[in-house]
Amino acid sequence: MRALKIAATGMAAQQMRVETISNNLANMSTTGYNTRRAEFADLHYQQMARPGTVNANDGTVLPTGVQLGLGVRPAAVSVNLAQGALSPTGGDLDVAIEGNGYLEVTLPSGQSAYTRDGALKRSADGLIVTSDGYPVQPEITIPDDARSLSINPAGEVYAYFRDAAEAQLIGQLNLAGFTNAKGLEAMGSNLFLETEASGAGLISTPGQDGLGTLRQGYLEDSSVDPVREVTELIEAQRGYELNSKVISAADQMLGATTQVR
Repeated sequence: MRALKIAATGMAAQQMRVETISNNLANMSTTGYNTRRAEFADLHYQQMARPGTVNANDGTVLPTGVQLGLGVRPAAVSVNLAQGALSPTGGDLDVAIEGNGYLEVTLPSGQSAYTRDGALKRSADGLIVTSDGYPVQPEITIPDDARSLSINPAGEVYAYFRDAAEAQLIGQLNLAGFTNAKGLEAMGSNLFLETEASGAGLISTPGQDGLGTLRQGYLEDSSVDPVREVTELIEAQRGYELNSKVISAADQMLGATTQVR
C-alpha cells in the first residue's frame, strides 16, 4: 500500500524540519549565526496514465492522466544570510561586520576558514586570534606596550602608546566575499570552509568590492527569530502527526482487507 511509504517519507521530512528548527533555537545566542531552513521536493511520480495519451476507446486525448506521487524528499538546508542586530560590547577587539563579508582565519592544518564572529582575542604572542585561538589573516601582532587599539570601518588597526600622542598603524583587517555564500560548508565553531558551490573567496578591503564595513566595539547577534521558529515548530509537529494518522488509517484499511470473509 503506497500510503504507508508516502506517509513515512512525510514523517521523516517533518522530523528533519524539527531538527533544523531545534538547531536554530539552540543557536539563538550564538554570535553571527544565520538561521537555517529545511527545504523539500516531491519524489518522482508513477505514471498510471500519462497526460496527452490517446484514449483507446474513442481516440480522444487525456487532458490530465493519472500521476501518483510517491512522497517527499529533502532538497536542501539553506542559510538565510540576513544581517543580525549589532550589540555594543565596548571591547577593543570586538568587531561586527556591517554588510557582506567574512573574516579569514588560518586553521592548524594551514587551511583557510571564514567567520562572521568578530569576538577576537589577543594571544600570548600578541597575535589577533579568534576565540578558538586561530590567527586572523593577515596576521596582526599587537605590541606589548600598546595601551589601547582602534579599528576604523576600513579595517585599519591602530595602536595607542603611553609615550606617543598619535596612534600607530599596526595592520589591516580584510574581508572575504563569495559569489554564493550559501554554498559555504559549515564546520562548527562559527567557521565556514570554501567549496566549489561557494566559489573562491575575494579578499578585499572592507567597504570595497561590495563588502561590508567593520564596527569596533560591537558584535553581530544571531538572526534567529524565536517567535517564528516556535511557530514553525508547531507547524512541523502537526505535519508529523497528520502523517502518522495516515499510517494508522492505512494500517486499518489493510486490517479490514485481511479480515474479509
